[in-house]
Amino acid sequence: MKRFTSFAIAIAFSASTPAFAQQQVTVDTARTNTVVEQAMQTYRQGLNEIRDLIVPATQPGTTSGALRELRLEEAVTLALEKNLDIQVARLEPQSVDYQIAGFRNQYQPVLASTVGQRDLFQLPTRTINGGTRVNQATTTYNASMTQEVPIFGGSYSLSWSNQRVASSDSLATRNPLYTTGLVASYVQPILRGFKTDNLRQQLAISVINREVSEESARATVAQTLANVRNAYWDLVFAQSAVEVAQRATELADKLVEDNQARVEVGTLAPLDIVQAQAEAATRRQNLAAAEATAQTAELALKRYIVSGTDDPMWRQTIVPVDLPSVEPPPTDVEGAVRRALAERTDIINARKGLDTSDVNIQYFKDLSMPALDVTASYGAQGLGGPELIRAGSGIDSQTTGQIIPGNYGQALSLLTNRDYPNWNFAVTMSYPLFGSQATAQHARARLQRNQSMTRIRALEVQVAAEVTNAALTVQSNLKRVDAATAARELAQKRLEAEQSKFEVGMSTNFFVVQAQRDLRDAANTELRALADYRKSLVNFERAQQAPAGGGGGNFAATPQQ
Repeated sequence: MKRFTSFAIAIAFSASTPAFAQQQVTVDTARTNTVVEQAMQTYRQGLNEIRDLIVPATQPGTTSGALRELRLEEAVTLALEKNLDIQVARLEPQSVDYQIAGFRNQYQPVLASTVGQRDLFQLPTRTINGGTRVNQATTTYNASMTQEVPIFGGSYSLSWSNQRVASSDSLATRNPLYTTGLVASYVQPILRGFKTDNLRQQLAISVINREVSEESARATVAQTLANVRNAYWDLVFAQSAVEVAQRATELADKLVEDNQARVEVGTLAPLDIVQAQAEAATRRQNLAAAEATAQTAELALKRYIVSGTDDPMWRQTIVPVDLPSVEPPPTDVEGAVRRALAERTDIINARKGLDTSDVNIQYFKDLSMPALDVTASYGAQGLGGPELIRAGSGIDSQTTGQIIPGNYGQALSLLTNRDYPNWNFAVTMSYPLFGSQATAQHARARLQRNQSMTRIRALEVQVAAEVTNAALTVQSNLKRVDAATAARELAQKRLEAEQSKFEVGMSTNFFVVQAQRDLRDAANTELRALADYRKSLVNFERAQQAPAGGGGGNFAATPQQ
């Protein structure tokens, strides 16, 4: 900066000398050449310093020299394969699958068993105690199976109990004693719990949430792919803007060189070089800003198409191959609105929310009914073991020493012959006399469903407006492209005219620089209009599939209790 300041001061002093006035015919050639040579040397030194400052810095996580040409569809494919947001969204339905499996597993049979040993020494508290220190060893081995029935809300159980009792009781008839029993029972609700219950409600809502998660994943994919396409066009625009800035800088440098030549021949005052040099420095600043914007746009695209910082593409420099082109705008806006109302994820999920409300309404209606349950059971039992023959009866009976053989098989035989059956049949009923909480919850669930229907209608209007606005934006951006193209062509012609006039002395540096600026701005405006047009087409397509931001709407529900 000090060199540029010294240069400006030298030019100012030189310009104050009458020898450099444009009206002055005589020119001090030696002094002019000295000033110009010093000025150009200072200018070149400053130019090198600025170039050193604006050399593109290596991006975080990248290395220079590795270029990767990338087409738009290739970027979309990479996003589908590697994007981390899409991978997370695809895992959500699997998470709900495990939840559904957990509910369904509650309908699987449950097998239980008990094996135990118990020893008991009885105190001599009675005359018929059978001894002063009676020991009784009991071995238990039981098994049972229970299951909730997935339809009609019933449940059944099957239990098998077995015992072996060995005792030192002198009055025992069988020693050891084997007992066994088998009981089957079934409980069936008739009113409350017949059509639905808490478990079936949770399972039904989990299935709906699974469908919601699929739609949310589809919304995430649609939004991510739209972001990829938009980021691709942003990168195209940013890199094209760098090229425009480079061309503008080259034009400014060329003007500096032309002015130097004119000063050397005496047709231009050295002071005019300052304006050209100042403009060249400004355009290098613009070039540095454009390069930084391009780097940011490249990182934004990489964020969607890499699987992590260890991905090779993270260290490569992306060079987009596809250039924005003008495609015909959509004409069937009404068809696009119909498609959005039928396929858009947030509307689908909102309708899934109605299904959830229907499940809750049915559950609370069932819960408000009387509880009327039927219970039926049937069982058989058996007894076995070696039997001691006694003479007499009561406490005066004495063993004869004769034993009738017996074992556990004897007990099983009595069980299977059903010689000692037992059965039970019962009907139980309960009902709150003065209303219940379920009645209020049922009314509240119906009201919430009506609210959901109203929200869906409002959402449909919002979606229709969003799709229509997206179509209008496409048409508006197309008009911008036409106008920007015409403006750029006119700016190019104006620059050529000003340059021609300047070469013959009919224009000044100011008008040439201004024409260069206008051409640069017009070129950037055209690029921006093309990029915005392509992005508006992307957003129009996205608006028919998913809401902005993805997610498909937050309509996943939890069962109401």
